Amino acid sequence: MKSELLLPAGSLVKLKTAILYGADAVYAGTPDMSLRTQSKFSMEDIKEGIDFVHSKGKKIYLTLNLYTHNKDIAKLPHFVETLRELKPDGVLIADPGVFLYLKENAPELKRFVSTQANICSYQTVKFWQDLGADLCVLGREVSYDEMAEIRKHCPDIKLETFIHGAMCMSYSGRCLISNFLADRSANQGKCAHCCRWHYKLHLRLKDGTIKDIEINENNKDMFEYLVKEEFRPGELYEIVEDEHGAYIMNSKDLCMMPRLDKILELGLHSLKIEGRNKTEYYAAITARAYRQAIDDYIRNPKEWNSEKYMNELNTLQNRGYCLGFYDGHLTNISQNYEYTRTLGDWLFAGSIVEWDGDDAIFEIRNFINADEEFEFLVPDSLDVIKLKLTEFEDAVSGEITPRVSAGQEKKIRIRPTAWNMPIEEIKAKLPQYTVARKFMPLGGENGEMLNRKKEEFEIICKNAIQTAKQQNS
Repeated sequence: MKSELLLPAGSLVKLKTAILYGADAVYAGTPDMSLRTQSKFSMEDIKEGIDFVHSKGKKIYLTLNLYTHNKDIAKLPHFVETLRELKPDGVLIADPGVFLYLKENAPELKRFVSTQANICSYQTVKFWQDLGADLCVLGREVSYDEMAEIRKHCPDIKLETFIHGAMCMSYSGRCLISNFLADRSANQGKCAHCCRWHYKLHLRLKDGTIKDIEINENNKDMFEYLVKEEFRPGELYEIVEDEHGAYIMNSKDLCMMPRLDKILELGLHSLKIEGRNKTEYYAAITARAYRQAIDDYIRNPKEWNSEKYMNELNTLQNRGYCLGFYDGHLTNISQNYEYTRTLGDWLFAGSIVEWDGDDAIFEIRNFINADEEFEFLVPDSLDVIKLKLTEFEDAVSGEITPRVSAGQEKKIRIRPTAWNMPIEEIKAKLPQYTVARKFMPLGGENGEMLNRKKEEFEIICKNAIQTAKQQNS
């Protein structure tokens, strides 16, 4: 069975970008009654998105995956009736009460059980299957061996797993930290991401007074701060505090590309990418990298290698990559104690928002200087088309400038003569919603950290291979 590649759609443009770059399906939600409080979808956008996806022969799933409080129940009838009118290809649900309501009041809608329901065993899959679930999303805590066992015991239901995106420190996102520290419920789509906040180190003296530990240029190299947890003897977790604080619960991002071949062998129905709040560039890169990787594996599994696809994924801003719970446990290098921001050598330059005759209307998302090379990502391949412009023509006013910056939906006009191939070929290769990037290597401390995170991911992957060999021997 060919696994479905499932992409997030945080807006209508991101939805269309994901489909353009190879997604088989997308998932989306409106701000109300889902875990999508930052969704930029209006109801009109949802309708247009569904029509667009179906016109391409793809699928779209909508979310109804919040955990309800009493105040939410009154909204259910209207929301479910709207879902019946929209006719999505499936509805993601976490709350058992909501699941039962849909089963009784909209039985024609396919019911998918969200990762928020914490499905980590074949017994739980069977429970939801008996209730009428069409698909179960496995929890992020499920290891590869557990996935294989679940597939073996549950051959007659669709299963879905995450393969890329941010990792939540709590049990499949069931978190109370945000409630306590920010009065925002993660289980109702309002997570404040407290796990990625800065935490400052203090000393309490024996007289009860609290003192700051000042980290400055004179003493920053004198100390290392290590934490040992009682059930992990010998494992010391480094806490690095800079001028902002320390990041004690900050996970690296999930990236299963190096193990994608093993996951494809399991025959899971859907492979999900997280990132509804990320840019169109993120949607394009992840969709086309995993699309090419999946298709290449199907064509020639024996010769498949993850390296060229990882080169593509490394152009994304990230917190460092890890394999999540693939091996059943995490190590200290699966966490990022140094910084919470994302780092990368490539920037989202912009995208072609429309073709005006033979002119490309290009929306700017980062500054570009005259004679600075940027490259367009060709859909349906890992190819790029590079371009340098000696000057920039404003798409509205016609003003000519030697540099262009993002802001207020700034757009430039790229004339047919700018390209180094016939315009008919360019338009065929770079349709509307094609994205472009520019190389901007990080230097200094940020560059060192980025390289270190890449090296740590290589170590994680090598350790996973060694563990698998030991288990098989």
